[in-house]
Order: sequence, then structure tokens, then C-alpha cells
Amino acid sequence: MIHTTHSIRVRYGETDPMKYVYYGNYAEYFEVARVELFRELGMSYDEIERKGIFLPVSEYKIKYLKPGLYDQLLEIHTYVKKIPGVKIEFDYEIYNEDKIKITEASTTLFFLDAETNKIVRCPDFLLRLIEKNWKI
Repeated sequence: MIHTTHSIRVRYGETDPMKYVYYGNYAEYFEVARVELFRELGMSYDEIERKGIFLPVSEYKIKYLKPGLYDQLLEIHTYVKKIPGVKIEFDYEIYNEDKIKITEASTTLFFLDAETNKIVRCPDFLLRLIEKNWKI
């Protein structure tokens, strides 16, 4: 398994009139967390794309447990629990400053060859990086 954490402070423009995080902004928080996961593994998302691999999202599930609030520092835990094949699955948990879990989510992305626009298996360069950082 791979597990990383990333913190985001809720900005005013990300909230609704109740100062709750607007529901649509969670997808962006998860994207930031995914990008940071790859960076922590040792490869930026940009580098993956320069090597000819895109990672489009094919599935997104979310469960809101409690609202994130304006100016809170949220901690996003990102997990990869399975070695990827043609897809990679991410699980997320968001905690507020009181260490209370406020959100659970998952995304599934697939590996797309940028040149052929065809789905491919996880490329060796990325698989090696994931396996190198895998913890049981």
C-alpha cells in the first residue's frame, strides 16, 4: 500500500454562503492530493505526461460525513491499495483540524497512451516507482 498526506486550507472562494466547502471543490482537492502522491514517490505528474501517459478519471465516488469549513486546515490522506494494471485506484479520507473524518472518496483512473489514445497497462517506469514505495 502507498499512503500520503497533504494539507489544504479552505479558501473563502471555495465555500458556499454557509461557509461550507462547496461540494464540487472536493474533486479538485483530490486531484491535488493525487499529484502530490506522485511527487512524493519521486515523479511529478507533468513528468508522467511528458513520458507519454495520461491518466483520465473514469470513476469518482464520494461520501460527505461532515462539512469542511472556511479557513480550516484539512488533511487529505491518499491511498493506493492495489498494484495497478490498466487502471489505478485511489482512496481518500479528509480530516478536519479536530482530527475528525469529514469525507471519504475514491477515484479510478486509467492509463492512456498519449500518442495512440489507447488504454495501456501501467507503464514499467511507473510500476517500478510504485513497487519501490510499496509498504505492507
